[in-house]
This record gives sequence, C-alpha cells and structure tokens, in this order.
Amino acid sequence: MVEGRGLSRGFGLVLAAATGLAVANLYYAQPLLHTIGEDLGTSEGRTGLVVTAAQVGYAAGLALLVPLGDLVARRRLIPAVLVAMVVALVGASVAPSLPVLAVALLVVGVGATAAQLMVALTAGLATDGQRGRAVGTVMTGLLLGILLARTVAGGIAGLLGWRAVFVVAAGAAVALAVALSRLLPPDEGRPRIGYGAVLASTVTLLRDLPGLRRSALVGALAFATFSVFWTTISFHLAAAPFGWGDGAIGLLGLVGAAGALCATAAGRLADRGLAGPGRIAAAVAVVTSFGVLWAGRHSIAAVVVGVVVLDVGVQGVQVLNQTIIYELAPEARSRITSAYMTLYFGGGALGSAVGAAAYDAGGWGRACAPGRHPRRRGRRGGDLRPGQGASHPVRSATVSMSVGSPGHGTSTTRPGWAASTCRAPTSPLVGSSSHTSDPRRTGCPRRPS
Repeated sequence: MVEGRGLSRGFGLVLAAATGLAVANLYYAQPLLHTIGEDLGTSEGRTGLVVTAAQVGYAAGLALLVPLGDLVARRRLIPAVLVAMVVALVGASVAPSLPVLAVALLVVGVGATAAQLMVALTAGLATDGQRGRAVGTVMTGLLLGILLARTVAGGIAGLLGWRAVFVVAAGAAVALAVALSRLLPPDEGRPRIGYGAVLASTVTLLRDLPGLRRSALVGALAFATFSVFWTTISFHLAAAPFGWGDGAIGLLGLVGAAGALCATAAGRLADRGLAGPGRIAAAVAVVTSFGVLWAGRHSIAAVVVGVVVLDVGVQGVQVLNQTIIYELAPEARSRITSAYMTLYFGGGALGSAVGAAAYDAGGWGRACAPGRHPRRRGRRGGDLRPGQGASHPVRSATVSMSVGSPGHGTSTTRPGWAASTCRAPTSPLVGSSSHTSDPRRTGCPRRPS
C-alpha cells in the first residue's frame, strides 16, 4: 500500500483495532481510582491525579513524538514506542506508592501516542474520496478502545486486583508491537530535515492555519468535558446510593461504546462536505449531555442516557475535526496531528484535574455542572435550609465550567448547600449508612463557613 492510493477495508479494520488497543492503555486506571486510592491510602483528589499524569504524558508524546511520523518510518517508530510502553506498564503493576504509579502512567501516556501515529497513517493511505470514512473507521476503533478499556479493567480488577490490569495490558502491548512490525506497510521517502526543524514547523502550522486552531480549540473543550465525566464517575458510582464495585463501574464503558457507532456516519458527513454543520450539532450534544448527567446524582438511568449523548457528541466532534485538518496540509499530517492532539489532550488533562478537584470539594453535583450558574435568591420549595420554611431563600452553588463552547473559561462560586440534595438517600444496594453523611457522597455541596 502506498500513501494516497487507497486503503482496503480489511487493513482499515486492522488499523482500527490496533489504534484501540494502543490508546486503551491510557484509560485502564480510570474505573479503578476508588480501589487504587484505598490500596495506596490516598484521597480521591490525589488519586485522580494519576489520570492527569497519563494524559500529560500523552500530550507530551503528541508534541514531541508524533511529529517524528513525518521524519522516521512509522513501521519502525510505532513498534518501538509500544515496547517502551510495555516497560512502563510493568512498572505500574508493581508501583508501591501513588507518585511511582503516576510516573509510570506518565510514560504509558507517551507510549499511547502510537494510536495517533496510526490515525495519521490511515489518512495518508486513504484517497480523497474515502478519507472521511477511513478516519471514521479508525476513530471508531479508538473510541471503542477508550471506552472498553474501562470495562476490561473493571472486570480484571474484580477478579485479580487492580495491579493485574497493567500486567495483562503489558502482554497485549507486546503482542501488538510484534504484529505491527510485520503488518505495517513500508513508508515512502521522508524529508531530510532535522528533529528541531520538524518541531518548529509544527508550531508554524498551528500559527498559519486558522482552521487547525479552531478545530483544536473545539476539540480540547469537548475532551475536557469527557475527562471530567470519566475521572469522577468511579467515585460517584462507588459511593451511596449506588455502592458499585470496579466490575460494575467498568460495565458503564459498554454503554458509552454506543457513541462509537456515530463515527462512520460522521465520516460520511465529512465526505459530503457537511463537516462544519455536523461539528456544531456534535458540540451541542456534548453541552446537552451534562444537563442530563447532573440529574444522575441519584439516578443511574440519567447517567446512562447522559454518557451515550456525551460519547456521541465527543466522537462526532473528533472525527469531523480530524477530517477537516487532514485536508489542510497533506504532506505534514503527522505534524498536524501533533499540533491538534497536543491541545486536545491538554484539554483532557485539565478536565481530569478540574473534575477530581471539583468532586473532592463538592461531589457529583459540582463535578457535573458545566454551564450551570448560581441561581438568584428566590422562593424555591426544594432549596431550604433545615428548619426553615418556604419563605426563606437559600443559595445553590455550582462550579460554572463552560467547557462545551469556545470562549468560556472556568469560574467558581462560594459553595452553598441545599436541603433537597442533603437528605440521606436510600437504595436497595446501600441503605441509610454513615457514608451518606459525607457531602461528597451525596452530591451535595458543603455548608459555607
């Protein structure tokens, strides 16, 4: 196969599967955060930082490693990156403390950028008329890897413990490195320029291509919302009123995998020249999903619906963005991938950090409140302090984080509290136990001092 001369359906599916397996390593820890925190004796906020470390590593790999795809033969580069990731996964499996685990996952994040090298390779192999569908197919594999990683990790951890997850992941990465070293097609000639010049030209592309900057901003905001959800959901479902274990939490990834089904449809929209309107619709879905997820404080049905809408929106944004940017400079697709995905996963790392801190400070209600602003004082029967009647107004505070639309930052308000969210919930799984007295466990913000 030669770049630009067509990509067979069979090899496209191989690349999709390989991309999913590579990127999955970035997400195995997410459904295990509650268990990892208990085992290593750390708080929820600190434990969430291991996910941030992995995403920071991924962003670093995107900035410093992926541009090499335009300079070094990918047939040699991708397997070498996977081997380095194997070493880090083994380190994660024996980590004695949270800092050691964070460093190991930082390196795992760098290695997981092999997935983006394969996305750029796919765009190069496809013809103009099939590029949207080809990218959509590979992005379906990538999203399935992201989502099913949580299901696989939860299942393995439930049977063998959280450390076994990284052992199994290391074995899978070894097999993938061997297979790709034999299956990847030989690359055409590479430009005779130095590594420093390649990095500098990546920055130049970002500066000179407004379409790349716009796509990167929209993508970073969408992925920040995605990371807020997946970083905090394990804490939320492990607490009252749900009381779920690692295996059950991991199964939520199967629900989110429904979003992967929209990838091919998004690619077809791009091939028909409708990438712009499709991207707007996908961004609206991302923002809308958090209104539904906020209602999931005590309802698993709301969480299920919200995660499907969220994943459909994020996947649509990503496929359409990448179809757009790969048309901008065909000779520099690895560098364009680097510029775009560095900002994209920078947004993801920020979302993970903000989500973990918000949950630690105020529970699910605060972690899932993008676009929700403090209500003005008024008579609301559900917003009462204990012992007060309906004539006494009360403040309800949230973290306002408009991560779904460009141009809006993150702001916080002084935390208030509302009686309607502070009642101890009951459930067939978890009764009125002492866990419900913790505001973080009920989704209720703390009382102001």
